[in-house]
Amino acid sequence: MAAPTFDGLRVLVLESRRVREMASLVSTYGGQPVQAPSMREVPLESNTEALAFADALVRHEFDLVVLLTGVGTRALVQLVEQVRGTRDAFVAALAATRIVARGPKPVAVLRELKITPWLTAPEPNTWRELLAALDGQRSELPLTGLRVAVQEYGASNPSLLAGLEERGAVVTRVPVYQWALPEDLEPLRAGIRALVSGDIDVVMFTTATQVAHLRRVAVDMGLEGALMEAFGRVFVASIGPTTSEELREQGMTIDFEPSHPKMGFLVREAAEHAEGVLRKKRG
Repeated sequence: MAAPTFDGLRVLVLESRRVREMASLVSTYGGQPVQAPSMREVPLESNTEALAFADALVRHEFDLVVLLTGVGTRALVQLVEQVRGTRDAFVAALAATRIVARGPKPVAVLRELKITPWLTAPEPNTWRELLAALDGQRSELPLTGLRVAVQEYGASNPSLLAGLEERGAVVTRVPVYQWALPEDLEPLRAGIRALVSGDIDVVMFTTATQVAHLRRVAVDMGLEGALMEAFGRVFVASIGPTTSEELREQGMTIDFEPSHPKMGFLVREAAEHAEGVLRKKRG
């Protein structure tokens, strides 16, 4: 059996802490690594907006909470538990507030907390379905003057925020993160430009945060549409279920998960499968 090889394919590496190790692995398996570190660890207590939201929720200062992602919802609960130590009070306040879930992933996290959402957006679970679902409940809960918190993870959604405000809601964004963007964004921007211009063959994700940051920077560059189109032309490898969940929530395709969620398995097995998948995707 032939040894796994990328055979010269250009591989976008978004890893930060272990970027050199991963790039070396890509090279070992015959790939050309393009290094684009995408994240920087930050102290949990720097999540000031998320913590302010949690404190305000416990004081019953919101009428409606919109949960957009499962990953972000879980991170929010963990943040409150680790920094404030008030998990029970926060969960109780969440349970006492009307909650709109964008789709099944935040619903699953709520189920773990023994909370049932007031409203869930139907498939395909985009912001459009979310607003339409709220419109369908207008007689029960008109949005005019309503204090609405929107949990975000990664890129903000200006269309959703604008739609809520147009309906009269007073909107508070709640960005949740444990990682910030790198201080030097140019390598990541260069990676995005290479991706949308067709100079990348393989993209490998090792955390959900890389997904959110990639899209967030693409939005800032005005390249979100081009980025989404590019995902139809490249081999997209995800290290495991949590990262794959975020890819799906961001509307991105997934071509491959390794047999074990470890970097070595990811690179080796991606080298085995990339060329065959690319032939099919590119015709």
